[in-house]
Amino acid sequence: MSVTRRNFLVTAGGAASAPVFLGATDKAGNKAPILGEGKYKYEAQHDWGELPRSIRYGNTHGVCEDSQGHIYIHHTVHATSESLDTVVVFDQKGKFVRSWRRQFKGGAHGLTIRKEGSEEFLYLCDYQHGIVTKRALKGEEVFTLGYPAESVAYKQKSDGAAVIYRPTNVAVAPNGDLYVGDGYGSSFINQYNQKAEFIRTFAGLGKGDDQVDCPHGLWVDTRSETPVLVVTDRGNSRLQRFTLEGKHIDSLLGTSKMPCYLHEHHGNVVIADLLSKVTILDRQNKVVASLGEGEYSNKDWSSVRNQAPGTFAPGRFVCPHGACFDHEGNLFVVEWVEAGRVTKLRRLV
Repeated sequence: MSVTRRNFLVTAGGAASAPVFLGATDKAGNKAPILGEGKYKYEAQHDWGELPRSIRYGNTHGVCEDSQGHIYIHHTVHATSESLDTVVVFDQKGKFVRSWRRQFKGGAHGLTIRKEGSEEFLYLCDYQHGIVTKRALKGEEVFTLGYPAESVAYKQKSDGAAVIYRPTNVAVAPNGDLYVGDGYGSSFINQYNQKAEFIRTFAGLGKGDDQVDCPHGLWVDTRSETPVLVVTDRGNSRLQRFTLEGKHIDSLLGTSKMPCYLHEHHGNVVIADLLSKVTILDRQNKVVASLGEGEYSNKDWSSVRNQAPGTFAPGRFVCPHGACFDHEGNLFVVEWVEAGRVTKLRRLV
């Protein structure tokens, strides 16, 4: 099944295990749920970050941390929001720092940060407007990539129609090459050099070893001597690994059901799984933790993701869409719910 925003179905069954409640309290004075166990135990601080009254989240799609400990949230903007800014920045304690870039309203999606020399840059995807853009931390434009017309894969169809292009996420290789996943479009992966010059297109829609169905998230794995590109093949419920030249290596099954995004910290990898959970892999890509799994029914899922902020069940996730570690090993999770949801999982061990 091709997975889109419109035909998403929750197919997981069975009851989810209830979170354990300990003595910690959240900012409202209620007991905060504890997720995980052993080395992977976290206190869930839901609705993290103090938004100004002028901003109301839309779908919270991306999250990352800079070297100063600032947390960046990329969201689509709620219809009732006074401010149209799609990038919101908080300090380590959740205090609002700044916001910017209203042009991405409605399509704000992928968010990747990378240090280049003494500076840091954000790579953002806007699937609605079909662009990938590199920005300084306060929003200044470095370059913007539009429709990949240089690629043979995107040449006009025989009936005159254009090949659909809706980029979802970007990964950056050590040499600066960019890998753009056309997750909501035609399931190709487009590679560019650090000057934003087109190199090649690979993968494409299908179930074969070298194909993908919704390459939603991408990450360049540098944990071994030879870096490899890891792609969340969401529609096929697997991770796909490619060389940096686009040649298929292998498929990783059983890590998640609908993987959306991945991020690495000290050898561990977090996966945001749209089917109501967050998974952690170790250096051998084995699942070592599964956090907050809810496994809602189709009816309940549709209803729950439209709830008002602050009304979601504590200790459960609805639709994890992005996740990242911070420098202390805490986790930040953002969800594809209509009013947005940001959760900090504070590491307890």
